[in-house]
Amino acid sequence: MNTQITPATETVMANALRVLAMDAVQAANSGHPGMPMGMADAATALFNRFLRVDPSCPDWPDRDRFILSAGHGSMLLYAIHHLLGHADMGMEELRRFRQLGARTAGHPEYGHAAGIEVTTGPLGQGIATAVGMALAERMQAARFPGLSDHYTYVIAGDGCLMEGISHEAIDMAGHLKLGRLVVLWDDNRITIDGATDLSTSTDQGARFAASGWHVQAVDGHDPDAVAAAIEAARQDPRPSMIACRTVIGHGAPNKQGSHDVHGAPLGAEEITAARVQLNWPHAPFEIPDTVYAAWAAVAARGHEARAAWEARLATHPHRAEFLSAQAGETAALGPAITAYKQRLSKEAPKLATRKASEMALEVVNEALPNTVGGSADLTGSNLTRTRGMVAVRPGDYAGRYVHFGIREHGMAAALNGIALHGGFRPYGGTFLAFADYSRPAIRLSALMGVPVTHVMTHDSIGLGEDGPTHQPVEHLASLRAMPNLTVIRPCDAVETAEAWEIAMTATRTPTLLALSRQNLPTFRTRHLPENMTARGAYVLREPGRGRDVTLIGTGSEVEIAMAAAELLAGAGLAVAVVSAPSFELFAQRPAAERAEVLGDAPRVGVEAAVRQGWDLLLRDRDAFVGMTGFGASAPAPALYEHFGITPAAVAEAARALL
Repeated sequence: MNTQITPATETVMANALRVLAMDAVQAANSGHPGMPMGMADAATALFNRFLRVDPSCPDWPDRDRFILSAGHGSMLLYAIHHLLGHADMGMEELRRFRQLGARTAGHPEYGHAAGIEVTTGPLGQGIATAVGMALAERMQAARFPGLSDHYTYVIAGDGCLMEGISHEAIDMAGHLKLGRLVVLWDDNRITIDGATDLSTSTDQGARFAASGWHVQAVDGHDPDAVAAAIEAARQDPRPSMIACRTVIGHGAPNKQGSHDVHGAPLGAEEITAARVQLNWPHAPFEIPDTVYAAWAAVAARGHEARAAWEARLATHPHRAEFLSAQAGETAALGPAITAYKQRLSKEAPKLATRKASEMALEVVNEALPNTVGGSADLTGSNLTRTRGMVAVRPGDYAGRYVHFGIREHGMAAALNGIALHGGFRPYGGTFLAFADYSRPAIRLSALMGVPVTHVMTHDSIGLGEDGPTHQPVEHLASLRAMPNLTVIRPCDAVETAEAWEIAMTATRTPTLLALSRQNLPTFRTRHLPENMTARGAYVLREPGRGRDVTLIGTGSEVEIAMAAAELLAGAGLAVAVVSAPSFELFAQRPAAERAEVLGDAPRVGVEAAVRQGWDLLLRDRDAFVGMTGFGASAPAPALYEHFGITPAAVAEAARALL
C-alpha cells in the first residue's frame, strides 16, 4: 500500500479526473460526466495506494486488473490512463472523446486503447467478466506459484447490480471464494430515470453477504476510508464488495446528486461553477505538472513491480511452461487431430456429434495442457468433461473443469474473463436453445475478438421429447448473423474433430459448436489430412457426371441429404451433396471456389431450422427443406417425419426444381 502522497495531493489528483471528464464530455457534447466525477476520489485511492499497472508495458501478466463495469463512465478510465502516461492516450485523444477514429470511444473497448482489460457498456458484463479473470488468476497461481499474485478490481454502478447477470456472477464468485476480487460499488442511488427508489429496494450489502462476500460500506469521498476498506478486503479470504456512498457529479454545485448529471454535458455555466467549487483555476484540458508528477509516481511503482516480477520469472523452474501458456501455443494439436481423424475414418463410428465432441476433446485436452472447460450444469449432456479432468473447487484451483452451475450468461462472461486474463483456452457448454441466455456475453467476445469456445448441444428438433422450449429453430440464424462469430455445425465425428481444431487454434474469433443429440454416421471414410471443415463447405458426394442438382446440408441433415441423393440417383439423376458446416468460413473462401462447390445446377438446402441466413448458399429459385415454426414434443424420428424433413421430402423438392 502506497501512503507517500498526502491527502491534499490525492484530492487534487481526483479533481484532475473530474475536470478532464467534464471538459471532454462538454467538448463532445455527449457522454456521462456524473459517474467519473462521483467516483474520482475512490478511483484515485485505489490507483494511488494499491493498483499495480505499468503503462510502459500495459499487458504484463501479473498486473492487477481494473474493470470499469459501469462503462458509461469511460472518461474516468481515459483520464486515468492519460495521467498515468499511457503512450496512446495523449491529451488530443481526450479532446476527441467519442469522435470517429479516436481511441476514446463512448464506452471502453478492449484492444482499442492500451490498458483496457475488457469492453464494457452493457451493464453487468464487467463484473461478470471480472469473475472469470479472478478465477483465472487463482488457477494460474495454483499452477505457477510465485508468478501469479494479483488482484482484480471492479467499479460497478447501480445498473450493473440490477442486471440479472450480476446475481449469477456474485453467486459464482462467492461460492468459489475468489478472495482476489474486489468490487467498489458506486452507491450514488441515481439511475437515468431518477432516484433508485423508483425501481429497487434491494439491500445490496445483504445480497452480497448472502452469497458469501465480505461487505463494507464507506464514504466514497473519503480516500482514507476507501483505502482502509480496500486493505481490509485484501486481507479477507472472500471476494469483497465495498459500497462507496457517493454524490453523482460531485463538484458540480448546482447539478450534483441529480439524474440530470448522469448522461449529458454539464454546460459551460455549470463547468465554470464547478471549477470554482473544486478550486481548479486551470483552462480546459490543462493539467499542472505537479498532478502529472503525482500520477507518474503510481506508474513508477507499477514499473518497479513489473521489474521484480520479471526477475522472478527469469529464474522460475516453470518459466518455459508459463510462457507457452501465455502465448497460447497450439503446435501440438494439429498432428494429434490428424492422427485422430485417420483413426475415425477407418473405424467410421455412428454416434452423436456431442459424443464425437467429447472424444475429440480427449485429444484436445491431452495436447493442450492449458484448456479449461465447464458446463452450465449439463456436464452429462454436453459431454464437456474428459477423463482425468479435476474439478475446480472453492479454495482449490489446481483443476481444469469448472462447474458453472445453472448460469449460462454468467458462464459465458466468465469464459471471456478467463480468456482475457491470459494463459488459458476456455470452453463451456449448454444447450443451443439457451444460447439466448448467453448471447450478450457471446456478442462481447465477438466484438472483442476473444477466442472462447461455446459447446452447444441438442442443436435441433432432433433432441426429441423435451419439446419446443428446448428445440432451437431460429438460433442458428441469429448466431450466424453475429459478426466475427464462427458457427460450426458438423455432420459427423470427423468434422467434429476438425471443428475443435478450428476452435482451439483461433486467435481473434470465438467459436460456437452446434452438436446433435441423435447418432449420425461417419461420411468421411477416406482420410484427408486437410481440415475440410475449415473450408466452410465442400463437396461430400460427387456425381459421376455433370450435376443435375446439388443438395446442401448441415449437421444432422447431411445424413438426410445423402439419403435423398441415393433416391434421386436411383431415378437416373446426377446429384452432388455439399456439407456446409460453417457459413462464416465458407464466406471467407474465394468466390471462384465457392462457385465450384455450389455449382450451377438447382440447389436444395436442408436444415432442421429456419431458412433465414441461407442466402449465401441458396438463390431465390432454389428450394429449402426445414422449419417454419416451433417444434413439438415427440421422439426425434416422428418429429422429422411430422415436419417434413425427410429424404423423400428433399428428393421431391429437387424434382420440383427440375
